[in-house]
Amino acid sequence: MTSPRTTLSLVDTDPAELAVDAIVIGVHSQTAEQESDAPAGALLLASGAESIAAAFDGKLTETLALLGATGGAGEVIKLATLGTVTAPVVAAVGLGPEPTGAAPAPETLRRAAGAAVRALAGAPRVALALPLPDDADAPAALRAVAEGALLGGYRFAGYKTKPQPARREPVAEVLVAVPDAGDTTAQAEIARAQAVAGAVRTSRDWVNTAPNELRPPAFAEAVAAAAREAGLGVEVLDEAALAAGGYGGILAVGQGSEAPPRLVKLTYTPSGGGNGKRVALVGKGITFDTGGISIKPAQGMWEMKSDMAGAAAVGAAMLAVAALKPAVAVTGYLPMAENMPSGTSYRPGDVITMYNGKKVEVLNTDAEGRMILADGIARACEDGADYLFETSTLTGGQVIALGKKIAGVMGSPELCERVKAAGEATGEPAWPMPLPEDVRKGMDSDVADISQVNAGMDRAGHMLQGGVFLREFVTEDVAWAHIDIAGPGYHSGEPTGYWTKGGTGVPVRTLLHLVDDIAANG
Repeated sequence: MTSPRTTLSLVDTDPAELAVDAIVIGVHSQTAEQESDAPAGALLLASGAESIAAAFDGKLTETLALLGATGGAGEVIKLATLGTVTAPVVAAVGLGPEPTGAAPAPETLRRAAGAAVRALAGAPRVALALPLPDDADAPAALRAVAEGALLGGYRFAGYKTKPQPARREPVAEVLVAVPDAGDTTAQAEIARAQAVAGAVRTSRDWVNTAPNELRPPAFAEAVAAAAREAGLGVEVLDEAALAAGGYGGILAVGQGSEAPPRLVKLTYTPSGGGNGKRVALVGKGITFDTGGISIKPAQGMWEMKSDMAGAAAVGAAMLAVAALKPAVAVTGYLPMAENMPSGTSYRPGDVITMYNGKKVEVLNTDAEGRMILADGIARACEDGADYLFETSTLTGGQVIALGKKIAGVMGSPELCERVKAAGEATGEPAWPMPLPEDVRKGMDSDVADISQVNAGMDRAGHMLQGGVFLREFVTEDVAWAHIDIAGPGYHSGEPTGYWTKGGTGVPVRTLLHLVDDIAANG
């Protein structure tokens, strides 16, 4: 199911004269520490709004303040223009305190654009006159505004059968005001933002789809069809091929469901061979997770339709890679299974032979993600990779340790730092975590090479146990990073910034930033 799409373009017309349904400007809050003739608490107009302010004869901030505007980050206040400018509505979005001697941070702009476009649902055509620097930071700021607008305008199509009178259509067209709409660098940033945001939206669509409509065979078919259309190489292993190939982890988790498991491999080959480096992306694709025999509590289980957010992110990122054409080879691996309790489910006490030949003792069938990921990682290493990034909604321990917005990262220290830097650049924060040897010792098995969780069922360091387990399946010559998105992969709260309720698309933008970084720097 595909959500309605928002189009994006550049414009260099005076914002006060744009024929749009609404014009968005930025406002800052005034703090007591800032030197200004205005009293503390007054609003400060951000750059880009000059012609709009002039049309209001200097009374714009005063009027917005009367309507309750404070300039707080993400706040949106709408004002009828009554003919003072061409657009019938001005929407002022808060940018927080004005940075000293600098433009707002890209993430501030990204969230502001998202909040404004979402608040203006029902307005077919919207222009953004937000502050954009004219120095070396200009591309990053423009990218942030464009991404925020496209992602803030996202809304899942849903399954309602009756018209919803109060449900306003998302903004169909967004114009971004810039000094020169013909500038090639600006045009390139818009093209990139459309490809990247389109991938994020696709990832969100897959995560938000009802789990009865996206079981492993259907998910594999959807990813494969989109990948073929994008020009990627596609290989889909069904249950027979998985059995023949020895993918014991994927088969074990999937054997309890009547919808059999799959492994999808997507391949991008750069023209001329690129820079010679090879990147592997691996994503967890549990289309629904009941916990299996170790069944989960009923409360909140419906959100387990999002347990394939890692695979959705990898599949969508590969679509963007095909469009952006980086100078580095990239291959995606999407192991998919449905973890169900039945007479054929795998059991606590089972010993599973994994793709790389290691024997794993199963102690908790709800620790299923690492079982399918281990096979995907082993296959990726066998195929050959210099860098391996794996992402998954793996552990509740990630949420306990880092909350719902910050991913946990484990793996090769240098690569974990690159993931952290990519997260900071894209607004998808991630924090490196250790892989202690005492955690590995706690996973020693009496009967197999390793237990999939602590042998005494001790949940201390639960997130780290997942990383330690996955490390066993990475060959020594591969730099790797495991990105646990149990919290950031799905947003169950109210919309905020450019996040809407449901799938977030994290970490699509991080993965694409990393691919670009490796393409440029190796």
